[in-house]
Amino acid sequence: MVKPAVKESMKAASAEQVATAEQAAAEKAAEKKHPAPRAKIGSAEPKKTVSVTIDRCQVSVPENATILEAAKSAGINIPTLCYLKDLNEIGACRICIVEIEGIEQLVASCNNVVLDGMVIHTNSPRVREARKANLEFLLSRHSSNCTSCVRSGNCSLQSLSNQFGISELPYKVELGKTDWPQDFPLVRDANKCIHCLRCIQVCDHIQNVGVWDLSNRSSHTCVGVKGGAPITETGCTLCGQCITHCPTGALRERDDTDRVFNAIADPEKTVVVQIAPAVRAAWGESLGLSKEEATVERMATALRALGIDYVFDTSFAADLTIMEEGSEFLAKLGNANDASEKFPLFTSCCPGWVRYAKSKHPEIVDQLSSAKSPGQMFGAVAKSYFAEILDVDPKNMFVVEIMPCLAKKSEVAIPAMNDACGEPDVDISLTVREMNRMFNAACLDVASLEEGELDQPLGTYTGAGVIFGATGGVMEAALRTAHVIATGEDVEADAFKDVRGQDGWKEATFDMDGKPLRVAIAHGLANAEKLVTALNKGEVAYDFVEVMACPGGCVGGGGQPIHDGEELAEKRGEVLWDLDKKSKLRKSHLNPAIQAAYKDYLGEPLSHKAHKLLHTDHHSWQMPAEKKAAKQK
Repeated sequence: MVKPAVKESMKAASAEQVATAEQAAAEKAAEKKHPAPRAKIGSAEPKKTVSVTIDRCQVSVPENATILEAAKSAGINIPTLCYLKDLNEIGACRICIVEIEGIEQLVASCNNVVLDGMVIHTNSPRVREARKANLEFLLSRHSSNCTSCVRSGNCSLQSLSNQFGISELPYKVELGKTDWPQDFPLVRDANKCIHCLRCIQVCDHIQNVGVWDLSNRSSHTCVGVKGGAPITETGCTLCGQCITHCPTGALRERDDTDRVFNAIADPEKTVVVQIAPAVRAAWGESLGLSKEEATVERMATALRALGIDYVFDTSFAADLTIMEEGSEFLAKLGNANDASEKFPLFTSCCPGWVRYAKSKHPEIVDQLSSAKSPGQMFGAVAKSYFAEILDVDPKNMFVVEIMPCLAKKSEVAIPAMNDACGEPDVDISLTVREMNRMFNAACLDVASLEEGELDQPLGTYTGAGVIFGATGGVMEAALRTAHVIATGEDVEADAFKDVRGQDGWKEATFDMDGKPLRVAIAHGLANAEKLVTALNKGEVAYDFVEVMACPGGCVGGGGQPIHDGEELAEKRGEVLWDLDKKSKLRKSHLNPAIQAAYKDYLGEPLSHKAHKLLHTDHHSWQMPAEKKAAKQK
């Protein structure tokens, strides 16, 4: 037991701490965002620590550590539901509550800091009963149709309910009416929302879009589209980060798997599938496959087992994108002395970024590369070049792309993306989660399948195409080829590795034919906003800029497998960089399949045929903000 005098001092301090939890959390966040200047080596003062007792275990931790962090350091698990480190530390769900000796009320461990001498109980009868009661209350406002929920088996609320042995509820279940356009790529079920606020925090602070907000008060509080606007009239970029950070099934992608199954069953259709580079880094996670087992070749076998006719790799089209976008950039550099030429050129392979630029920064839309995304390029080539090789009517081809992305579902539906035969170049875009659900629905034991080769001639790719899935990869791939074209000098593929890394906004300068080439990379739309703002203010100047909407690039995309509370983009990105390092071909212009496509069909980069099939007009469609601006003119 703690001495009475210590108890009283703890009681006063902790009561004040509980009352000002939000302020404490804000101060902690500010400290992380604006850290004190780093002291010189040898002059740093030792970091102060405090001693606390957690479940009879004496622990010494930094004085500003939260109770949750202190417990974790001692190997003690405290369950959480709404918590996301550094982003959502608000104690809203009350699942992480603990008991502190000398304090009457239970307190949230995620946003209350430890004090010297604290005695904390994380698993007392009172704590367990309160956690169970809080879960029961959440479930009374939750549509618990787990058997038909897309997150069944991967839902934090479901897992906690099982953990605490909740088999029936003492409260009457009350659900509200929820209306949502089911044809929109992003689907929300308000009756599965637990008001954890994660979607709001991610959308506001990581992506700078601000789609979600709270409305009403008390028990009527709900999360929805800001201002009550229809989701179709917002600037939603469809990055899908709200989905991957939702702990339940309140947010999900529109399911298009039945359309693909129907196409497979149609004897008149030739079904072609392309697999995006970032997919190979994550597809095996929810299927229990190791990194070594989850190869693109095993995925190809699994897709053929579904009945797919041809399986290709979008990395081929990524190489094709480099040839077009790189040539476009060099042509722009050649006109640098023209006062009307605006720099930088922005990459356009990320549809989430294109949606953001069109909504938030219409002034830079003309600086977006006109090159289509690799997925759209592949679809156009499949329904033209490949259709001629097969001698089939392209209108009888059904092209499916497997993407780590939600925005691709919107991109394939853009009316202007129909250059090959007048019908959509890509018919359906599936997330990685949807593909894996198809494997499960077909009762495939994927781990037991042998590896199979990709089909040709669109199945050959380079390491440069593979790294498209990681932040900095598009820029590095472009520079590897652009340098050779501009200078005639071949350099090591790793000569441009300074663009790699997880910094949200990176920049580098390289020599290009005796002149400095200034490049920048941003991932996560909040970082992109900072970069564009600095450009508009004249604080920075670049020639070429790569932007990926999702943190870490496509490997962290909104269509990837979900692991609640874990950020795996960096780990997945390492898979792609490692594959590039092991590749025999690491530069897009060396891809023999690309060389053959230009020789036999496209002519040369930026040719008339290449421009028709592989480029697009970003003004051919509008985001809601553009439509509103047009009406006001």
